[in-house]
Amino acid sequence: MTARQTVATYRRRRDFSRTTEPRGATRGTTGDRPCFVVQIHEASAMHFDFRLEVDGVLRSWAVPKGPSSDPHDRRLAMPTEDHPLEYREFEGVIAAGEYGAGTVIVWDEGTYRNLSTDRHDRPVPIGDALDHGHASFWLDGRKLRGGYSLTRIRTDPDDGDREAWLLVKHADPRARTDGAPDPRRARSARSGHTLGQVAASGDGGS
Repeated sequence: MTARQTVATYRRRRDFSRTTEPRGATRGTTGDRPCFVVQIHEASAMHFDFRLEVDGVLRSWAVPKGPSSDPHDRRLAMPTEDHPLEYREFEGVIAAGEYGAGTVIVWDEGTYRNLSTDRHDRPVPIGDALDHGHASFWLDGRKLRGGYSLTRIRTDPDDGDREAWLLVKHADPRARTDGAPDPRRARSARSGHTLGQVAASGDGGS
């Protein structure tokens, strides 16, 4: 397995007769500007999933403590498999026994602008920047705004899921001193519901 996975890995891990997660198109785009989404996932371990639209898929990282608006916070981010673009809208309950079983809400969503450059300050495509281990971008979300960077700090050449990255807020006018919210009290940017409300409804996804 390489560090860069594909939607095929996502599909192989799921039984779409039992989960309402989207199977997804092969490739696609969401509009003039690429999207990002942050989902809260109450699975075996509570975490936030940070996803960037790159080359027709959602490149994804599990962020245990969630993205922070404070530049002093260095958030561990563990890569997961690429997800289809349709997953940016998924909110609901993944059935027990399925991969990632638990409740998901969309905590934040929006678009982003690539800020990545090489050592000569020339623009670099976001996919290339990520493949080389460092990417910078400007988020325009409902909750997260401003510059952020993802930097790879550890690489396992035999298992992309065992890489480790850091997600860090830039010191810019959008920086604040508050970190991520309590995930159990946080509300969805799409429905306004909490994890508990979605779980109680038994909603299998939108």
